Amino acid sequence: MIRVGCILQRLFSTFPNSWPGFGLLLFRLCLAIALLFGIAGFANPLETTALLQESIAAVGGILVLAGLWTPVTGALVAVDEALIAYSTYSSAREQTWIHIFLATLAVSLAMIGPGAWSIDARLFGRRRFDIDRTRGRKPSL
Repeated sequence: MIRVGCILQRLFSTFPNSWPGFGLLLFRLCLAIALLFGIAGFANPLETTALLQESIAAVGGILVLAGLWTPVTGALVAVDEALIAYSTYSSAREQTWIHIFLATLAVSLAMIGPGAWSIDARLFGRRRFDIDRTRGRKPSL
C-alpha cells in the first residue's frame, strides 16, 4: 500500500522557513485572494460549466491559502484557470490574460511547494530524530 504522506514528502526536498518561507506564504496568500475574488462569478452564473469552474477555483483558493495538498491543488487550479481562459462559457473574455496569469502562478506554486508555514509542512514535513549514541556502548571506567 502506498502512503500519500510519503509521496508528498518526496515531492519537495525542503519546506523552507525564515524569509523564503515567508515569501512562499505571501505567494500563497496572493494567489488565494485572486482565486477567491472569482467568487463574484457565483452571483450570476451563465452555465453550470461556469459555476463548476468558479467552484473549483474557490475551493482551490481555500486549499492554497491553507497550504493543504499544494502540488495537487496547484495543478488542479492551473488546469481550471486555463480552461476558464479558453472556455466559450466564460462571461468575461477580456479577462483571458488574468486567468492565464493565475494558471502560471498555480503551476509555479505546485512546483516550488508550500513552505514551512503550511498544513503540508506540518503533516508531511521533515522530522528530526535524536539518536542516543551512548546506548549499546560499554561504560568507561
